[in-house]
Amino acid sequence: MRAPARIERLGPADAPAYRELMLRAYAESPEAFTATVEERAALPMDWWLQRLDDRPHADEFSLGAWQGERLVGAVTLERQTRPKHRHKALLLGMYVAPEARRAGLGRQLVDALMHRARASDGLKLVTLTLTEGNAPAEALYSAFGFARFGVEPLAIHQEGRYLSKVHMALVL
Repeated sequence: MRAPARIERLGPADAPAYRELMLRAYAESPEAFTATVEERAALPMDWWLQRLDDRPHADEFSLGAWQGERLVGAVTLERQTRPKHRHKALLLGMYVAPEARRAGLGRQLVDALMHRARASDGLKLVTLTLTEGNAPAEALYSAFGFARFGVEPLAIHQEGRYLSKVHMALVL
């Protein structure tokens, strides 16, 4: 039986576990991410620490799903910084380890992220992309009210083939 999961905001102290989880994500699901495991593995720990630092924008954050002391899932909300775009944010870096799937952790992560997004002052729109054909991910986001607004052809080049990205949005 799996240990119950807890969803928490990740901070700098979680950077080693977050790095390990995300490098696993890039390696196991390369078609789902625009970054490669090689490029992310080459980044210094400072990059990972900065990604989880809650300054300067408290409404930009990463959430983690923990089973005991093990980080098994993560998702990030990245708020746009330009003045004319501050009303928008991007949901990215969504991943749940295969052994932790089918327990509702993806749903819990997105639910917690959306709860925080709705509490962010002035935030009106959350967007995301997913690789075309990833039906489970699209179904998850659709269940929260995200809707397709376009498909970007040839969005990424992965192992000799081109994959399209579905763009989805949710008006808060």
